Amino acid sequence: MQIIIYVLLSFLSGAIPYSLILGKVFLKKDIRDYGDGNPGAANAWKAGGPVLGLASVLMDVLKAFLPVYYALVSFNIPVYSPSFVAIAIAPVAGHAFSPFLSFRGGKAVASTYGIWLALYGLTDGLLVMALGSAFFFILQTIDAWTVVLGMVSLMVYLFLSNAETYLRLLCLMNITIVAYRHRKDLKPIKLRPIFATMIRRIKWI
Repeated sequence: MQIIIYVLLSFLSGAIPYSLILGKVFLKKDIRDYGDGNPGAANAWKAGGPVLGLASVLMDVLKAFLPVYYALVSFNIPVYSPSFVAIAIAPVAGHAFSPFLSFRGGKAVASTYGIWLALYGLTDGLLVMALGSAFFFILQTIDAWTVVLGMVSLMVYLFLSNAETYLRLLCLMNITIVAYRHRKDLKPIKLRPIFATMIRRIKWI
């Protein structure tokens, strides 16, 4: 029962729409009127600039980081267990399907970084995901693919490093949620001009 309650609390922590709240409090605006209509940090940035945007990112990271980190240090739950997977994925699911927003939440990017920050700190998995995202950002122009393929990079790392099955399951669930929330933006990949030109030249050889 304790685990079920904590999973629910973790979900509700992730579900709090801090970006939307900050926009209402400091801008008197609905950030969903900007950009793609998503109640997340990217549109908070578009509506209020870098200060509000960074504050929103920080809050969205922390609302996922804190329940997972607290579970790690305060509960006698093995990291490699179904119970911990449920606790870890809950804030991401809460952000993506917030009951406070009629289950139409954000795209769960910052909350994703929050749970993996709790698990790995600033090394290993989080670094792989960040570098993977940076690589695909440089390579192509679709932001949604940058996010999803950055997470796929993490999955590849977990397999190559023989990570526990439950960590791989957590990553797969995380990818599924993030890809679903980005589904409308997952258009055919377009390489940046320099790479498209390189490929054409290779074909001519």
